[in-house]
Parts: sequence; C-alpha cells; structure tokens
Amino acid sequence: MEGKRPGPGGPPQLNMEIGEREAEGIYSNFVVISHSLSEFVLDFARVLPGTPKSKVFARVVMTPPNVRALLNALETNVRKYEETFGKIHTLDENQAKGIGFTSS
Repeated sequence: MEGKRPGPGGPPQLNMEIGEREAEGIYSNFVVISHSLSEFVLDFARVLPGTPKSKVFARVVMTPPNVRALLNALETNVRKYEETFGKIHTLDENQAKGIGFTSS
C-alpha cells in the first residue's frame, strides 16, 4: 500500500492492491466482537440452517481508534445507502434466532 497526498487541504489518498481471492469477498451473517484495553477482535462467521457448528471465516484485529473510525465510516455509508435506497429494516429478536451480531 502506497500513500499519496493530493493538493493542499485534501485528504491523503492510498493506492491499494487486492488479490483475486480477497476480491471475491466472504459472506458473513454473524460476527462476535470482543475487546481488551488495546484491541478489538471481530470474528466473522457464517451460520447456516441445520448446521450444528459455525466456522469463523475471517478475524480482524483493530486498535480502539481504528474501530471508532470504522464505526463513523459505517454510519456515514449506511446513511448514504438509506438516502438512496430507503430504510434498512432489521429483524426483531424472534426472527433473528441464530443470525446476527453479538458482543462479549
């Protein structure tokens, strides 16, 4: 990853490369979030009906300031999404058994 700065007053821009495998992405409908004083750990998993065991497909470890920045970026992007496509409806607790997000 190579950093570049545009003209004065502009935000830094990054040149990023993504491999073929990463470009495919992974599907996750469940994440477990845990934290310590110095880091947050996000374990992304897939829960499938009739499957007794779920597998973690990706673990992301981030510093607290970077998690705050991620939260801000997600809030901004969800707001933009909803302005374009309408409100995102979430499942209530009874509908969401076995899927979703937890924290520990």
